[in-house]
Amino acid sequence: MTDGAREHASAGRLLPWTGTDGRPCYLVGDGTGYVSRLADEIEDVQLGMADDLLGHAAELLEERRVTSAEVHYLALRLTECLRDVRRIAESRGTRLAQNPRLNHRPPPGSRR
Repeated sequence: MTDGAREHASAGRLLPWTGTDGRPCYLVGDGTGYVSRLADEIEDVQLGMADDLLGHAAELLEERRVTSAEVHYLALRLTECLRDVRRIAESRGTRLAQNPRLNHRPPPGSRR
């Protein structure tokens, strides 16, 4: 957990996006509202995109003729995905620590 996430862990849920200034956004609530559901959906999309990119990376790295520009671009996208996944892990880890009953998430697309 980063220092910023640790500082604000008691203040609310770390959201999967940042403010216009790049600072973390938090949500205080019971986890059942519109913004919570939107955050869940965005997290699901981010995790799906990361999974897709991992598949693409494996295919690209198997190629014999990959340019340095392609590898550089791949590294940039992987860095973005890793940042997203880390934020999701921090958010979920904080929520689990605050409420152990949250250890089960509904499947993507289901309503709470």
